[in-house]
Amino acid sequence: MPCDIEAERAIAASVMERPEVVDELAAEGFDPADITTEQFRWVWFAVEELRTRFKDGEIRWVPVARQLETWHADGRMPARPLSEIQLADLYSWSQPGAAAWYAERVAKKAIAARIVALGHDATGRGNSAAFDPDTDVAALQDALDGVAKPDTARQAKHVRELIGAALDRCITPPTNEQRIPTGFIDLDALLCGGWAPGQMVVIGARPAMGKSTIASGFARAAAVKNGIPTLFHTLEMSEDEITNGLLCAQARVALHHLKQGAVDDAGVIRAAEAGPKIAAAPLYIDDVSHLTLPGLRAKVRHHVRADGLRLVIVDYLQLMTAPKAENRQNEVSKLSRGIKLLAREFGITVIILAQLNRGPEQRQDKRPMKSDLRESGSIEQDADIVILLHREDAYERESPRAGEADLIVDKHRGGQIGNVTVAAQLHYASFVDMAAT
Repeated sequence: MPCDIEAERAIAASVMERPEVVDELAAEGFDPADITTEQFRWVWFAVEELRTRFKDGEIRWVPVARQLETWHADGRMPARPLSEIQLADLYSWSQPGAAAWYAERVAKKAIAARIVALGHDATGRGNSAAFDPDTDVAALQDALDGVAKPDTARQAKHVRELIGAALDRCITPPTNEQRIPTGFIDLDALLCGGWAPGQMVVIGARPAMGKSTIASGFARAAAVKNGIPTLFHTLEMSEDEITNGLLCAQARVALHHLKQGAVDDAGVIRAAEAGPKIAAAPLYIDDVSHLTLPGLRAKVRHHVRADGLRLVIVDYLQLMTAPKAENRQNEVSKLSRGIKLLAREFGITVIILAQLNRGPEQRQDKRPMKSDLRESGSIEQDADIVILLHREDAYERESPRAGEADLIVDKHRGGQIGNVTVAAQLHYASFVDMAAT
C-alpha cells in the first residue's frame, strides 16, 4: 500500500518535541489513522494521553516509552512498541515547524491507499456471483466520495462569523438561487419564498386526490417556468403519462382528448407552442420501477455533478424498496432518514409523496392530518415541511367547494403553517394558482 515513512516518522517525532502540533494538525483535518506505521501512530496516541499530565513543553521519549509499554502489557497496543533507544533516535527526526507539510504528504498517501483498496473492493464485487449493479455500484460511488474525507477539516464557526448574514436576511428577500418557486403565490409566501436547499418535503394524500398531478406541477414550476434543474422519479406512473400531463397542463389541453388523439385545432396549436418550452427545460424523468435508497443517491449524485440538480421529486415513498428491518414501519423510517440526509448532503430540495392511511375517511370532515401518514415511522419527524392535499369533492361530489383543493401546510420547521386554496383542474392535469387569477 502507498505510504510515506519519512513523513510519518517526522510527525511522530514532532509531536514529542512540541505536543501542540497534535491540536494544530487536527485543526487542519489531519487524521492520525492515516499514519500507516503502527509504532509511529501509537507515539501520537501516547503524546495525546500524556499531555493531560505534562502541561507545558516537550514530552521526551522516557514517559512515551513507559506509556507504550503499559498499553502493550494490558493488550491495548497489539504491535510491539518502540524502545527508549528507538524513541530517542526517533526524537532526532523532529521538525515541528514543517509538521503541516509532512501531514499533507501523509494524507496524500492515505488517499492513494484508499483508492487502491477501493479498486480491490471493486474487483471483488465485480467477480462475485452475488453482484448487484444497483447496490454495488452505489456502494462504490459512496466509498469513492469518502476517499478524500472532505468534511474532516470543517471547524465550528464562532457566531460572529454568522450574525452578519442573518442581519442581511432581515432586509434581503430570498432569490431564485436560494429558493425554488412552488408555482403558487400564497404557498411561496407561506414558505418564505419557496422550497429551500436541504429541505425534505412530504406531500401526503389519500389515493386519487391528485398527488402525482401536484408533484408534476411542482416540477413544471421549477424546471419549465424557472429553469431549475429537476429530477422527477416516478414509481406510480410511466414517463409517457408524466409527459402527457406536463403537456396538457402547459398547453391547457384536456387530458382525455390527448389520450384519444382528439385534440382540436386550437389545442394542437397550443400544444405545438408548449412542446418546445417543455423540451428546453432542465427536467429529467425516470420511471424505473425499482428504486432503492443507494440507487436514488447515485442518480442524484450524477445529476448534481452533470446538471446542477436542485430539486428531486419521488412519487411515492411507500413504493421505494426499503432497507431490511424488523417491520415495515422501521423500513420506512430508514428510507425517510436516508432521504433527509441526502437532501442535506447535496444541498437540494427533495419532495417525497406519501400515501395517508384511512384516518381522514373515519373523521366527519375528512380533512387529513400529518398523523395520518401511512406506515409513517419517522416521516413526520424527518420532514421539514408536511403538506397535505385535500379535495372535498373527492368525498362529496356536490360540495359547494367542488373544483377547489386545499394545500394544508401542517408542519413547517422554522416557519408558519396554514392553508392554501388552489383550483383543481384535473381534466388539464393541473392545479391552478387562484391567487394569480
